[in-house]
Amino acid sequence: MAVGRAQRRAERQARFNEVFGAKAKVALDLTEVLEFAWHDCYQELTPPDDVIEDILICSEGSVEKMIGVVRLAITDWRDLRIWADDIRSGRR
Repeated sequence: MAVGRAQRRAERQARFNEVFGAKAKVALDLTEVLEFAWHDCYQELTPPDDVIEDILICSEGSVEKMIGVVRLAITDWRDLRIWADDIRSGRR
């Protein structure tokens, strides 16, 4: 994983383009806000890659939906994992 915020953003760009299309920039901006909140809550610079992927899965390509998903990631990333696993398995 890249060290700086700009590097992390650049590394995530292709995946966010895939999920959000034309709204990838907005989703990446929201991810930067997520990083600030994650740091305040967990004293880590950024969420782990699997949490980011769970956010993308649960957002289902909607930036509007991503807002609530990010909130869930910050408050209880384990519930987010269950939701993402349900989507992956076709239960949702």
